[in-house]
Amino acid sequence: MMRLRIMFSHAAVAVMAVACVAGLIGLALFAPLWIWALVPLGVAAQMLNEYNLHRYVFHLTPPRAQWAFDLLYMAHYGHHDFPTNTKLFFVPIWVALPMLVMNGGVLWGVLALIGVPQAGWVSMAVVPVGGVLTFLIYEWFHMTAHVNVSKTRVERYVTTLHNQHHFRDFSKWFHVSPGGEVIDRVMGTSIDRDALKHQQRIEFIRTLGMRPDDQRLVAARDRFAAKYNLSEAEIARAAVV
Repeated sequence: MMRLRIMFSHAAVAVMAVACVAGLIGLALFAPLWIWALVPLGVAAQMLNEYNLHRYVFHLTPPRAQWAFDLLYMAHYGHHDFPTNTKLFFVPIWVALPMLVMNGGVLWGVLALIGVPQAGWVSMAVVPVGGVLTFLIYEWFHMTAHVNVSKTRVERYVTTLHNQHHFRDFSKWFHVSPGGEVIDRVMGTSIDRDALKHQQRIEFIRTLGMRPDDQRLVAARDRFAAKYNLSEAEIARAAVV
């Protein structure tokens, strides 16, 4: 119950869950039966999307411009800075919702353009159902990795891998969803057991290699202190080199 309460207190999770349920109801009531076979395509697409967004967008080299830095701080840098802050666990709604609309709209448009039958239902199965369901699973496992609760075997495994990303090497293990580590292995961003024995913790690991007193970080923490309920003591500790 605690995890459900944390998840659904976040706007992006609630909105995406509604989109997924609406898609499921639409497919169940109106779509041809064969459309359900396309749902796994959405799962695979979202697994790739999860990896690419995390690695190539959320881990961009920190911008010099404060406004751009602040956007990435809200999207992801802040989560590394304060990894146990529940308000920073989830993808912001201003990232999740546009991606849902864009991915669904583009897929629908392309399929309709090339004359694929039932293009609307195909895009519904792939994006709001398969894709969003995978997104919600990701958010569940990501949140679980950061909270101190009793965990299943799979949840413990995911937590172990994700902890390497946060507390050993932030350039490794970009995936969180179960099974997604296959993508990390293919892309060369995994850490095998032998390498892990010799892998040193990256300097300034919680600030993605930036000095904790970097003025961009200092400014972002001050700006978003109220939004994320950051105390003066937390902000002061975060800036200690």
